[in-house]
Amino acid sequence: MGVNWLIFLVGGLFSGSLAGLLGIGGGTILVPLLIAIHHDQTHYQPVNAVATSLLAIVITSISGSIQNWRMGYLDLKRVIYIAIPSLFTAQIGTYLANSVPDYILLASFALLLIATIFLTNLRKQLASKTPTDSSKTTNLMVSYVIIGGSGGLLAGFFGVGGGVVMVPLQMLLIKENIKTAVQTSLGIIVITSIAACAGHALQGNVQFLEGLLLGIGGLIGAQISTRFLPRLSDQLVTFLFRTLLAILSFYFLWKAWIAFYS
Repeated sequence: MGVNWLIFLVGGLFSGSLAGLLGIGGGTILVPLLIAIHHDQTHYQPVNAVATSLLAIVITSISGSIQNWRMGYLDLKRVIYIAIPSLFTAQIGTYLANSVPDYILLASFALLLIATIFLTNLRKQLASKTPTDSSKTTNLMVSYVIIGGSGGLLAGFFGVGGGVVMVPLQMLLIKENIKTAVQTSLGIIVITSIAACAGHALQGNVQFLEGLLLGIGGLIGAQISTRFLPRLSDQLVTFLFRTLLAILSFYFLWKAWIAFYS
């Protein structure tokens, strides 16, 4: 492949660990990794990184969700209800990713990473509050549509699972506690990533061997994180995650600038 297969396995391992710990798909790590590896290959476009990331996320999210289900922490009925809208919005996101110029996709991903930094802070603030029954939303189905629709759109357009947005939305709209929101989000990502990956596969954007290698690493990482990583300090994990996102956001803005003038 021109690149040591070990890089893909390690990258998948890291993204899978984040998936199980934070309820995200891991695309915020995989997409930058794929673009960095293929930076000197003219035939490899950002949309290929988005699509290939989704294949790995399918494997990773399934692995983590099976573990959560075996431990009795997954509400399958709620997952399905929230995921249904994502089946449609994922295709919208896929269409947009194939339609916009590369620099728009790169700059948009940078903005997503910056927004994620603030969303993790919001999630931390929400986690410190104890919801009451009286605070629950009166229109549950509308909340499900907003949560699932947002996750599907992000999956198709950015190649991420959508958990960075879905977890805070679940806590805000349906008053789930943070642990339940993370577990539910990872289950929803199974469906959003499959829908988005299928759309990209039909466009010929998926690099299957690389996606499978990343997915194998992610499968192992998700199993590790769902068992052991929650024991780590929340402050340490949050700090490392935000620092990584800040670095990657500058990287993508730089790539967008180059793509715009090339």
